[in-house]
Amino acid sequence: MTRIAFYPGTFDPVTSGHVDILRGGLGLADTVVIGIGVHPGKSPMFPLERRKAMIAAMLDELGGDAAGRVKVVDFAGLTVDAARAAGATIIIRGLRDASDFDYEMQMAGTNETLAPDIGTVFLPSSPAVRHVTATLVRQIAAMGGDVTPFVPKSVAAMIARRAAP
Repeated sequence: MTRIAFYPGTFDPVTSGHVDILRGGLGLADTVVIGIGVHPGKSPMFPLERRKAMIAAMLDELGGDAAGRVKVVDFAGLTVDAARAAGATIIIRGLRDASDFDYEMQMAGTNETLAPDIGTVFLPSSPAVRHVTATLVRQIAAMGGDVTPFVPKSVAAMIARRAAP
């Protein structure tokens, strides 16, 4: 039986922290479905298609069999509904610190009530990327700073092209 994990997020942009958690997810599941959340009330830095392109480029950078084991979908509803539609039995969530843990425990409890057949697995961020957030990367990029320490090389190039005059 193929074990499928669902890894939700906005991925705006893809960060080294996302890559770290994806690697952990690939260690747990045969297939990881990255679910890009689309929320009508939010204004992302990058449109959906650009975020999909970032993920595809990141997967190429990862190499190995990652690209063949990862699928990308977008969703606008409940995470558990998107996970179920993807055939997932687990939802992967990354944890950076205690505040993430408190929030994610609430979400895991809610998701378990809505979908008892789908579990949540928490993966701790590696120390080298624990401080990295997409919000931080967006702020640095908006101010013309160097985001290369925080994102895959391919994503840094995409951010630079966006910022170019």
